[in-house]
Amino acid sequence: MKILITGAAGFIGYHLASKLLSNKNNIIIGIDNLNSYYDVNLKKNRLKKIIKKKNFFFYKLDIKNFYSLLKICKKHKIQYIVNLAAQAGVRHSIKNPKDYFDNNNLGFFNILEVSKYLKVKHLIYASSSSVYGGNKNKIFSEKDNVDHPVSFYASTKKCNEVMAHSYSHIYKVPTTGLRFFSVYGPWGRPDMSLFIFVKSILKRKKIFVNNYGNMKRDFTYIDDVINCLSKIICKIPKSNSKIKYLNAANSFAPYKIFNVGFGKSINLLNYIMLIEKNLGIVSKKIFRKIPVGDVRSTTSDSTLIKKYINFEPKTSIQTGIKNFISWYKFYYNI
Repeated sequence: MKILITGAAGFIGYHLASKLLSNKNNIIIGIDNLNSYYDVNLKKNRLKKIIKKKNFFFYKLDIKNFYSLLKICKKHKIQYIVNLAAQAGVRHSIKNPKDYFDNNNLGFFNILEVSKYLKVKHLIYASSSSVYGGNKNKIFSEKDNVDHPVSFYASTKKCNEVMAHSYSHIYKVPTTGLRFFSVYGPWGRPDMSLFIFVKSILKRKKIFVNNYGNMKRDFTYIDDVINCLSKIICKIPKSNSKIKYLNAANSFAPYKIFNVGFGKSINLLNYIMLIEKNLGIVSKKIFRKIPVGDVRSTTSDSTLIKKYINFEPKTSIQTGIKNFISWYKFYYNI
């Protein structure tokens, strides 16, 4: 298979490329703009792990550059696209909404246009659990209304889902959106809570505990996410099945949306205690109110994707945190 991975130097993109490159019959084309939202060296070091593979081709490119994107895809005769390139981070979107509009909406529009032009077999793209926003349900289901995002980042992900549906409906581009729930693990993003807590605790710095500890998150380990992605690439949506969970009884678009989570949430204070246990250090905490854009609790209902590809996450939060800290200490020579 000839697969384009956007955001290939990113956390999920790097791990997916590594997984798919283990099959020598796959040709992986990776693109990434290597922006400075977080440590560029971390992105470059991820790339170093895979760039020498004979079946991997990398281009430093921004998906906002439509003609260069199309040129590369035509050159390699791309059959599948996994779009993981995006401006991430809920809080950054509060101060810099234009970054999100340009990268997440315009960039994704270009991906859709390329997919239409090349008639790709399947476009898979990263959505987010943040689309559930102000949803009051304890467990988030694809059936739930997602019209009330509480961050601009979330609104761009919701927009991606709507854009994808229109292209699936009008141009018959097969698309699958995956609502990831707090993905974590080795080579993770420095702006994520696990990275921030481990770094601060090791340096004996204080950590912020949002909503005075009354937060819950459904954390999904990177290996489980990659197993899901690698399975779903070839599971191409058909245009002959009704999408009941979207309340669109007459929609026959080749379009799917799935939650990708562990299915259980952990309280923030218990989460911090697990980190402290693995580090052997008790953290210094500053309790504060919930920041604008954050949600109090996330828990995924993964019933749909379990039925679709027999997806069953296996990595517990205890094992996942332990693995991340082992990697962190090795990577930073601690």
